[in-house]
Amino acid sequence: MSTFKTIDNLDVAGKRVLVRSDLNVPMHDGKPSDTTRIDRSAETIRDLAAKGAKVIILSHFDRPKGKVVPEMSLKPVAEAMASALGRAVTFATDTIGDSAKAVVAAMKDGDVAMLENVRFHAEEEKNDPEFAKKLAQLGDIYVNDAFSTAHRAHASTEALARHLPAAAGRLMQAELEALGNALEKPQKPVAAVVGGAKVSTKMEVLGNLSKKVDMIIIGGGMANTFLFAQGHDVGKSLCEKDMAAEALKIIADAAANGCEIVLPVDLVVAAEFAAGAANKVVGIDGIPADMMALDVGPATIADVEKRLARCKTLVWNGPFGAFEIAPFDKGTNAAAQAAARLTREGKLLSVAGGGDTVAALAHAGAADDFSYISTAGGAFLEWIEGKTLPGVAALEG
Repeated sequence: MSTFKTIDNLDVAGKRVLVRSDLNVPMHDGKPSDTTRIDRSAETIRDLAAKGAKVIILSHFDRPKGKVVPEMSLKPVAEAMASALGRAVTFATDTIGDSAKAVVAAMKDGDVAMLENVRFHAEEEKNDPEFAKKLAQLGDIYVNDAFSTAHRAHASTEALARHLPAAAGRLMQAELEALGNALEKPQKPVAAVVGGAKVSTKMEVLGNLSKKVDMIIIGGGMANTFLFAQGHDVGKSLCEKDMAAEALKIIADAAANGCEIVLPVDLVVAAEFAAGAANKVVGIDGIPADMMALDVGPATIADVEKRLARCKTLVWNGPFGAFEIAPFDKGTNAAAQAAARLTREGKLLSVAGGGDTVAALAHAGAADDFSYISTAGGAFLEWIEGKTLPGVAALEG
């Protein structure tokens, strides 16, 4: 990862600073129902305002497809941001029009304003240079604090950075530093946990990780595909049988890169996927024809815990089993708690990301102890696939 400027490198006093945040939050009865993104974005805004900047917040909300959709206005989000900051946030009823210009012109040093949903303009998602130029006229400096949208080359995340001096906000900085420490220049040995239902959705992830880590521990439904590829009968388990050749190629390529693919040695099987379903532990050759594997067994958990104890760095994406339903959450819970304990003891740098992963670690009560948890979803996945993220590339010096 190349070098990038942060807000500590900027002289912002008296300047108009356009901050691209990700405030696409869930709503209920016209109000944000989960303010996590608002609270996390507030740090950058607070810092800039304290340094005497005029802070102008840009964000998208939902998918209005380039039209003005009143239900997708950022106005309720601006009100929630004012609560999070403990200061007024002036709201402009448009993004580049008269209201935006008037609101920005009236700002004093330390003031905070929010512009209307950038996606009310079709030019935003087209990365239109003229639209970016009009946004740039409202500011003197550009700060991108939206890692979660960095995999999309849109006007407010990519083109705008070419018109103004650009830097990463606190959230973007924390994300890039955590990810850099995990895969760009990690302390070895490095382990990756890759779980989830399908191998087909994680091909690029596995290919890139096998060049960067010492072992990939595979869990979830995708482990069944690997076991099937190696000649084991997986009964009624979720399995992509048509991906068997690709699974064997991943194992061979990883071996050529000095990376070990670690598969379960025992499994928890049941006849149905239901809470409290009758289940038993079997070896990988003992899956009955009428049953399905829904979690890893105790010998696998013990093996994973032993391996994590030998590692210095961990990247985690995806659960070990059907963690949403007890008792099939045991494998994910035990591995997550082991990683959390090692992190707490200062023995492991642990970085995790992806929707299911965040939910699984929270369910295990392990989320607070991980070194870093990315809530960026698609951007986190593209990063572990080794792709260049346009919103990040635009900030690199």
